[in-house]
Amino acid sequence: MATPIYEFTQLPHVAKGDAVDARDRRPLGPGEEPSVGVIYNPRSHGNQGADFDCGMSPKVHIAQPGDRSQLPKALSEFAATGIDLLVINGGDGTVRDVLTCGATIFGEDWPAIAVLPKGKTNALTVDLGVPNDWTLQHAIDAFKNGSRVYRRPIEITTLSEAGKDMPDDDRSNRVLGFILGAGAFTTATQAGQGAHRLGAFNSMAVAVATFWGVLQWFFASRANSWRRGAKMSIKLGVQEVPMVHSGLGDPEWRQLLFSSTLERMPAGAKPFGQLRSGLKLVATDQIKRRSVFTLIHLLRGGTANNLRERGFHQLSTPQYTLEIEAPFILDGEAFPPGKYCIGQGPELAFVSP
Repeated sequence: MATPIYEFTQLPHVAKGDAVDARDRRPLGPGEEPSVGVIYNPRSHGNQGADFDCGMSPKVHIAQPGDRSQLPKALSEFAATGIDLLVINGGDGTVRDVLTCGATIFGEDWPAIAVLPKGKTNALTVDLGVPNDWTLQHAIDAFKNGSRVYRRPIEITTLSEAGKDMPDDDRSNRVLGFILGAGAFTTATQAGQGAHRLGAFNSMAVAVATFWGVLQWFFASRANSWRRGAKMSIKLGVQEVPMVHSGLGDPEWRQLLFSSTLERMPAGAKPFGQLRSGLKLVATDQIKRRSVFTLIHLLRGGTANNLRERGFHQLSTPQYTLEIEAPFILDGEAFPPGKYCIGQGPELAFVSP
């Protein structure tokens, strides 16, 4: 039995009062050590039972928030200090929470960010080319001598019943993350939790869940959650142009939705084909059983003719509107049904070896 995934009842709300005026970051002098703020999540899979060296440098400030509600205070203190490097010690869910809370604090002026891959899933660090054994010292060394990878996270905003989003300067009811999925992706995430219990993590967990999904798609009926998907409406761009449907299955349903701003995926998957930069999405209608072989081919980066007619959609867009009647997944955790604007957050500079 798979472990239930955590489900939010609404998008997290970050109090605007937690924001502070960040201290200006001055250029570092020759040989000067950077000021570093570390968000250490002791509950992350790779940190369980592990001690963290808190005394390596007086310019390294470490916070261990007990839960999400304590993140804004820790980040505000880092901002007031004027840190040069923000280190996130945890998995994809920890990254999502830190970026979400940091949006009200750093705005468009974020410090450089390094991520230590300590979670059950670490899709972002796969994209950044960060090795699994990366340490805090490695991250500091890379800040000084490594490279930068620039990415804009997905930004999800709740839409009101009138279809209007929050004011542009109100980031208190938005979530930032990197991998969004719905339909069979939600079912696959549940299967991934079962893979974790069997000892499979990161790319291995992705491979296990994908293999199980292929079997379900091939042998199961349309009543199975893997093949049924979710009832959803996807409208592209500011003009909210409805995404085309092949006519396969119920036109109000999509079997799968997967969306990300990352360019390299775990397990070598290439769901977006030749699309790389920006906000991308792939969706399938309720495809036929034999089309599962096309799906496998596409996941490996292959191409095929008449994809739209066969129920496959790969595209990029500045933003899209998602109205969905089932929970969707963002970086491993479930968010409630509703109507959302899916766009892009600020461009962030990530430290890479």
